Amino acid sequence: MTIKVGDRIPDVTLHEMGEKGPQPVTTDDLFGGKKVVLFALPGAFTPTCSAAHLPGYVAGADKLQEKGVDSIVCLSVNDAFVMGAWGEAQNVEGQIRMVADGSAAFTRAVGLELDLTKRGFGVRSDRYAMLVDDGVVRALHREAPGKFEVSDADSMLAAL
Repeated sequence: MTIKVGDRIPDVTLHEMGEKGPQPVTTDDLFGGKKVVLFALPGAFTPTCSAAHLPGYVAGADKLQEKGVDSIVCLSVNDAFVMGAWGEAQNVEGQIRMVADGSAAFTRAVGLELDLTKRGFGVRSDRYAMLVDDGVVRALHREAPGKFEVSDADSMLAAL
């Protein structure tokens, strides 16, 4: 079942790159007591994700924070090493938290997985963005297959 507006974010442990390597981060750490924009995408270093999705949030980070967003999280079904390297390549430091859902535990728990096995990618995250306030989903913008129209930073900004 797909998560919907009004639902609570599931309790899952994810990972992000730290100074000493991959570090666990729980969904309570990410979303508890905060207003968070989470955007998820099929893969680090992939064309739309690298050319538009992540760069749009980097460019729009200040505007989102001016609207009361405490944190912006980029999530993908990749490992923490890949997410860390991608964040460095995209100059996200201090603006976007690059979170790895390496085993797709979060992605499956929210029902937003995308099976790209036939294309050689395995199970990935669907492309979406959500506004989460203290662990509760307040807005969810899920893309139609192959589209990039509603999960961008400007669309999320308009929803605030």
